[in-house]
Order: sequence, then structure tokens, then C-alpha cells
Amino acid sequence: MTHKRVVSIGPDHPALPGHFPGHPVVPGVLVMDEVIETLREHYGQALIVTGLPSVKLSSPLSPGEPLTIDIAQEDSTTAAFTCRVGHRTVAAGSIRFRLPADARPLLS
Repeated sequence: MTHKRVVSIGPDHPALPGHFPGHPVVPGVLVMDEVIETLREHYGQALIVTGLPSVKLSSPLSPGEPLTIDIAQEDSTTAAFTCRVGHRTVAAGSIRFRLPADARPLLS
């Protein structure tokens, strides 16, 4: 099962001042937060992240750029993700998670 979402971190985000003056870059932790939010949009807010076995931040994300997040579920507790701006990969890796026993996907 795959999930896709397009997001943009605005230039007014509170994490951007000082990161970096004169050339703002979206911090990698915000990119990862959007990956997690993409999973939560599918499974619900009860989703718990249990690990990040691999994360590679390969290109800076500028404020306002449309970031496309693709998530492919590998099994019931692991998913691979890729974050791109156009054809440029910003981040990729895998994420582990678990759901409470009564959790069900919100979207099909």
C-alpha cells in the first residue's frame, strides 16, 4: 500500500529563523515530522513511531518548495519513504511504527 502527500513549509515557520540566516533551509526534523504526519493521516493519530532504521537527507529543502512525500508500506510495522521536490530527492529512508490493537486505516 502506498500513501502520497504534497506539503510546503512556509517561510514564516518558527523553526526557520537562524536556520540559516540569509539562506533559510527547512530543518530535516521538520521533513521527518511531515513523513510521520503522512502516516498518521492514513492510520490516525494513535500511530506510534518506534524507529528510524535509515534516514538520508540528501538535498536541502527551501521554504515554500512543494515537497512530495511517497510512503510504501513494506510490512505491518515498516514503511519506506521518499521526499522529493520535482525529480530531486530531499530525503529517503525507512520508518518503523506500531498501532494500537483497535486502530484502523482512515483512508483506503
